[in-house]
Formats: sequence, structure tokens, C-alpha cells
Amino acid sequence: MSNKLITLLLLLIAPSIIADDQQAEIDALLNGLHQDAHEANFKTYFARYTSDAIFLGTDKSERWTIEEFKEYAKPAFADGHGWTYTVVERNWEGEGNTRWFDEILFNEKLGHCRGTGVVELEAGEWKIAHYALTMLVPNEIAADIGSQTQEADKL
Repeated sequence: MSNKLITLLLLLIAPSIIADDQQAEIDALLNGLHQDAHEANFKTYFARYTSDAIFLGTDKSERWTIEEFKEYAKPAFADGHGWTYTVVERNWEGEGNTRWFDEILFNEKLGHCRGTGVVELEAGEWKIAHYALTMLVPNEIAADIGSQTQEADKL
């Protein structure tokens, strides 16, 4: 093979190898996040977020800076239990130093949930800048759930 052909092949293949490596790193970030939550590893769990990250929980009042989220999470992590969400599927979009994702999770108490978020490459390390957790409600029972949440809002 000529040097030009080898160079051309490397230029075509290299981006996909880099993309695959980055995809693996980002998946490891989120898989580690869920594992740290399950094992109640407070320090490593929160080290996965940017210093200015935002976390949105399932309740409409739950919009937290990372520092506020740490305060909320301390009791759950302190008793050694944290919380457990098992990944069912995950999708990624974007390229470069910012990516976004959605994932379907399963939790024994809440059932299927969806996590969505944004990750950023900071100083060579992927970090979570934004994470939102929502409960998935089947359409067949959505009206009933909607009525229940409206009643709860009145309390």
C-alpha cells in the first residue's frame, strides 16, 4: 500500500476510534454515577458533576445547584443506602466537548424513570453539568396521575 492510501485510511478511521473512546468514557461516567448512588459513595458520586451543575428531581420544587443537591442527598448517603436506578437504555447526541443524553432507568419504588442531561469535557475529564430525573407515566393512566398531582398541589 502506498503511504498516501495508508494516510487516507487513518484519517477516515481515526475519528470513529476517538468517538468510540469518548462514548465509552461518557458511558462510564454515568454508569459510575448510578453505581456510586447505589453504594452511597457520596464523594465519588458528586465528583462526577461540574462545580456549577444543576440537578432536577421528580418533584416540581426540586431544582438544585450541586451544593443544594449535596445537602439533600447527605442523609440518604449517610445511612449507606443511597438510591438505586438500573439503566435500561441510553441514547447520546452531540459531538465535541458537550454532549447530551437521555436514559430510561428502573427503580423499585418509582418504576420506570427517565434521566436526561448534559455532560461537558472539563480539563480532559467528562463531567455532568445538568441532570433531570422524571417519572414515566403510561398514557393510559396519565389523566389519573394528573388529577392526583393537582390534588397534592392543593395541600
